[in-house]
Amino acid sequence: MGKRVVITGVPGVGKTTVINKGLEILLAEGVTYESINFGTFMFETAVQDGLVRDRDEMRRLDRTIQKRLQKNAAAAIGKNEGNIIIDTHCSVKTPKGYLAGLPEWVLRELNPDTIILVETDEDQILMRRLNDPTRVRDMDSAKEILEHQQFNRSLSAAYAVITGCTVKIVKNQDYLLERAAADMAAVLR
Repeated sequence: MGKRVVITGVPGVGKTTVINKGLEILLAEGVTYESINFGTFMFETAVQDGLVRDRDEMRRLDRTIQKRLQKNAAAAIGKNEGNIIIDTHCSVKTPKGYLAGLPEWVLRELNPDTIILVETDEDQILMRRLNDPTRVRDMDSAKEILEHQQFNRSLSAAYAVITGCTVKIVKNQDYLLERAAADMAAVLR
């Protein structure tokens, strides 16, 4: 079985951008990974079931529905045997509080070797969100974004206890994408 790496970050941190740039570095070295978006599995099922029309509605679904969608996605992804990156959220901010993005039943299926948290300063995330017309996101304050990132760190520690995986924090600072991608690639080698 190949390596399984979960890469997480709050909305607007640039997680997918770091993943794509890191994969370019690795591909040039002959190292390949399949990048799988956990939320895409959940979203496609939710659309088929008539539960949502767009991705931004996902976090407002009832917890029991989200749990079922998580289970289905984890089971499908867990069957993959090559090197995979699972692009997901460590937690989802819902109207009723934070929902763990990787509860025990998901972690057992995915069995990650490493969890990478992509982070940056909350002010940078806030500006990225404000300047992204392609998404409809809740407008959190910089303080709320900081709280979400801190909560993700706590959850990552708990996830590591459950699975025995390592946790790495990669900083995606403005204008330093290459550094973040290189840091991520170093973990994936």
